[in-house]
Amino acid sequence: MEEEAKSLAGIWIMASRPKTLWAGISPVIIGTAMAYSDGKAHWLSAFLAFFGAVMIQIGTNFANDYFDFIHGADQKDRLGPKRVTQAGLVKPKTIKTAFVIVFSLAALAGLYLAIRGGWPVIIICILSIISGILYTGGPFPLGYHGLGDLFVLIFFGLVAVGGTYYVQALEINEYVIIAGFAPGLLSTAILTVNNMRDIHTDRQAGKKTLAVRFGERFARMEYIVSVLAACLLVPVLLYFLSPGHPFALIATIACIFALPSIKKILSEKPGPVFNRILANTGGLLLLYSMLFSIGWIL
Repeated sequence: MEEEAKSLAGIWIMASRPKTLWAGISPVIIGTAMAYSDGKAHWLSAFLAFFGAVMIQIGTNFANDYFDFIHGADQKDRLGPKRVTQAGLVKPKTIKTAFVIVFSLAALAGLYLAIRGGWPVIIICILSIISGILYTGGPFPLGYHGLGDLFVLIFFGLVAVGGTYYVQALEINEYVIIAGFAPGLLSTAILTVNNMRDIHTDRQAGKKTLAVRFGERFARMEYIVSVLAACLLVPVLLYFLSPGHPFALIATIACIFALPSIKKILSEKPGPVFNRILANTGGLLLLYSMLFSIGWIL
C-alpha cells in the first residue's frame, strides 16, 4: 500500500512538471523584493501571490497534459518528459478534474488579494486562469497558433511581477513593469527549448509553434536573444533609469551560467538532450531572480 501511495504521488509530481515551476515562482520573488525595497511589502499578500502563481503553473501543466492528449500532440515517440495522460497513468477525465481543482485553489487564494487590491487583481486572476486553459484548450489554443511565446512573456513576466508588486503596494510603477520583462523572457526561453525539442512531433500534430512556423534557426536565435536580453538588457536599462539600485547589476552574472546552454542550443540537434537544456534554463531563471532581488534590496 505504501509503495502504491508513493507511486501515485510520483505520478502527480511528474504531471506537475516541477522543473517548470520556477516560471511561476521567480516573478513573485522579484515583485516581492521590489515591494520590500520600497517599504511596501505585505507578507500575507506575498504568500498568497506565491501560492496562486504555483497553482496556476501546475493547473496549466495539467491542462496541457489533458488537451495535448485530446489533440493528439503527445505521441509515443515524444522526446520530452513523460505525459501522464498519454502514458495511460492518469485517465483524461481525472486530469481534467485535477486542473479544475487546482485552478479553483488559485482562485481561492486570489479572493483575499481581490478584496485587498480591487478590480485590477480580479482581472489579473481571471485572465491568468483562462489563459492557462486556452494555452492548449478551447477553439483557438494559443500554443497551437504560435501565440504561446507572447502569452508566456506577458503572464509569466509583466503580469506576474507587476501583479505581485501591486497586491502588496497597491500601486505600480514603470520600474516594476520593466523588471517583469526578464522573467518573462527567460520563461519564453524555456518554452522555446520545449518547442525546439518537439518540433517534429508538433509539426505532425498540426501544432504550429514558432519553431514549427519559422524553423530551427529562428528558434535558436529566439532562445539566445531571450536569454541575453533578460540577463543583460533589462538590469542595465533599470540601472540607467533607476540609479538608486546599482547592485541589481549583479544579475548580469547569470549570463555566465547561460553560456553552456547557449552553446548546446547552437550545436545540438533537437532531441532528448534538450530536456537538460530546459532544466538548466529553469535554474538560470531562478538564479537571475535571486541575484536581481538581492541586488535591488541592497
